[in-house]
Amino acid sequence: MVPCQGGEAAPAPVTGGKEPEVPLSREDGAGTGTGQPCLCPAPGMEAAAAGAEERRVCGCCSGSSWPCCCKALGTKKKAACPGLGLFYTVLSAFLFSVASLFLKKIEGVHSVEVSAFRCVFQMAFVLPGLIYYKTGFLGPKGKRIFLFFRGFLGSSAMILLYYAFQVMPLADATVITFSSPVFTSLLAWIFLKEKYSLWDLLFTLFALTGVVLIARPPFLFGSRVTGIEGSYTDHLKGTIAAITSTVSAASTIVILRKVGKSVHYFLSIWYYAVIGLIGCVVALFVMNEWSLPYCGKDRVFLILIGLLGLGGQIFLTKALQIEKAGPVAIMKTMDVVFAFILQILFLNHLPTWWTVGGALCVVASSSGTAIRKWRQSLKKAKQNEI
Repeated sequence: MVPCQGGEAAPAPVTGGKEPEVPLSREDGAGTGTGQPCLCPAPGMEAAAAGAEERRVCGCCSGSSWPCCCKALGTKKKAACPGLGLFYTVLSAFLFSVASLFLKKIEGVHSVEVSAFRCVFQMAFVLPGLIYYKTGFLGPKGKRIFLFFRGFLGSSAMILLYYAFQVMPLADATVITFSSPVFTSLLAWIFLKEKYSLWDLLFTLFALTGVVLIARPPFLFGSRVTGIEGSYTDHLKGTIAAITSTVSAASTIVILRKVGKSVHYFLSIWYYAVIGLIGCVVALFVMNEWSLPYCGKDRVFLILIGLLGLGGQIFLTKALQIEKAGPVAIMKTMDVVFAFILQILFLNHLPTWWTVGGALCVVASSSGTAIRKWRQSLKKAKQNEI
């Protein structure tokens, strides 16, 4: 027998009428990726040995016959499509932006009701996954309190963000949400004792500057504020809602870091959807705002918001599975670009230079935070290899 390399093998002479040596099995250490060639019978070797009626199999391939040897030297793995994770990120950003546009187009439906529909779609998607993976519906006993707060804060962030989209320009609300990485670093420093450097402080100040440029408080910019939707009171309420949503989303990320991989991500989304739906239903009855849209177009928009939001989450999750978090976070700034484009094309609302300046500050801050974290992770990975 001879080593098979890349599916090619040369026939070896059989001396002395001896039967070819039986290849090692997995337990014997062959074909375990240690650099040793796997021993597979060369073409025609089955009949060469005296009395060798059975066809030999490759021990490193769980019984697969030659030449289907997965561990053979020279066998190339199928290369992943380069840039696929970044493409998924851009697609996710586009779906989220279109869902936000449809939210702006809906008339007479409260943001809490829209959030309730979104939670229903989330539950319908996650429930089969919970059953398939047999994760249960409550999770580990020591992690349930974290899952509860993850669900509460995550759903609160969604409701507040939807409210901000309804009462202020689409681009303004989107830009404010991009300060989330900065708040995540700050909260991780407080609760997880992660390192918080002067660079992080600088990025935080940049993000806050961008938010101020978008909010444009009268005591800094005067009483005449232009480029907003409706009254300045609604604009200020939307700004506060967007900032609170951002802080809640950052808190959710910190909780997920605390939980780690001990809880399946389907279970995390399940808590998000269930607690969000319960909270939305209670709030709707308290505010007496529950009402189905009268227009058929608005009902279609509600369904599309649920589907697009779900699709955006799926593609973002797939992107993070095949691509590093740093490039994904940077590419996710396409959310801002799409928000500006959709606002101009379909809402006929030109952003002011204050909004553009605020967007540049926030995007620079979030991108800087993402690049710094990415470089730190690469440096740590190299140190671990050494």
